[in-house]
Amino acid sequence: MLTDSYTAAIAEAEKLIESAPHVRSEQDLVEGYQYLAGCILGATHSAWATDKTHPTFTEGTSLYTKQGLDNPDTFYYGTRVHADTEYVVTGVRGTTVDLAFQVIAGGYTDDNVPGSAAAFDDREIDVAADGTFEVRFGPEPANGRRNYVTLAPGSTTLVVREVYNDWSEKRGTIRIQRADAMGTAPAPLDRDTAQRRYDRAGRDLVTRVKTWLQFPEWFYLKLPVNTLTEPRITPGGLTTQYSSVGHYDLAEDQAIIITIPVPSEEDSPYLGFQLGSLWYVSLDYVNHQTSLNRSQGQVDPDGKMRLVVSERNPGVTNWLETLGHSRGYLQFRWHRVGRPMTAADGPTMEIVPVAEVAQHLPYAERNAITPQAWAQRIAQRQAQVADRMPG
Repeated sequence: MLTDSYTAAIAEAEKLIESAPHVRSEQDLVEGYQYLAGCILGATHSAWATDKTHPTFTEGTSLYTKQGLDNPDTFYYGTRVHADTEYVVTGVRGTTVDLAFQVIAGGYTDDNVPGSAAAFDDREIDVAADGTFEVRFGPEPANGRRNYVTLAPGSTTLVVREVYNDWSEKRGTIRIQRADAMGTAPAPLDRDTAQRRYDRAGRDLVTRVKTWLQFPEWFYLKLPVNTLTEPRITPGGLTTQYSSVGHYDLAEDQAIIITIPVPSEEDSPYLGFQLGSLWYVSLDYVNHQTSLNRSQGQVDPDGKMRLVVSERNPGVTNWLETLGHSRGYLQFRWHRVGRPMTAADGPTMEIVPVAEVAQHLPYAERNAITPQAWAQRIAQRQAQVADRMPG
């Protein structure tokens, strides 16, 4: 049957999920099956939604296709490219805080982190007064052309990140076309092409599961537990993004208090924090507060944001809910940086009993929140996600 290779790949991926080293409970396994469903959706979509001669941007991660510790504040668009071909990327800049482009050479696998052939944000291109822009990616030298990016040999993927502070910001638009294929149609689908797409979907599915099980082993789990790194350029060559990462292991009656200075708009207009499960995906950020950015979080009068990570509700505005995950990942991101982020810009953290959280917050009375106000915060998250991510 045409789908034999893909069904075999699904069975292989399921075995990888069931044998994942972090699976210790029924919740771990059930969430693994949910994660597998998203991987199947993502691999199928990627294989069938684009064409070599007529590329399109597809969302690399969404509410239902999570991967790679997806940032709740970010839309990810990606497409395959070839270094010997010219592409025209056009769009309208939204009101979001950042729009960043990255050309990747190679691919993510369980034994390789691909290099970044180019990484920049929209400060490096000309955007018209009405928000429209056009950027060309191709094999020719730029020769001073500001909106032309030379594709280095080995370039394989173009990724675009649109980053929100306030979730009510206006989403932009973006599209990609091959310069030599505009106004034409792709070749009709035939059986051989369909076979290749199912084969590719199967390979991508297994690679996807293997990769994101291995990635945290390299960059998170070798770190001391319940610590966060100093800010560093995000692995993969994202020169306009810094991150601070760690992993936690908490008892039900414990809390992590994280303190971080909020940078100036010039230094970094975006600062975001999130929790992730050991499947290396975001926790439910729609119906629970498992992420906060500088727009959503409460900032104390001293210019610092104090976050409380715990299973039990400490009664503070900046509570991050672990949702039954006694272990997981911690991640800060700075986008659109105006200077290198240093240790002084990074977080500090301490573990305290949940019952004593208020004693460790210098503005505890100001940080307190009522159940009614908390419900309003969650209702706002639900509405904003529904508006910008309808599914």
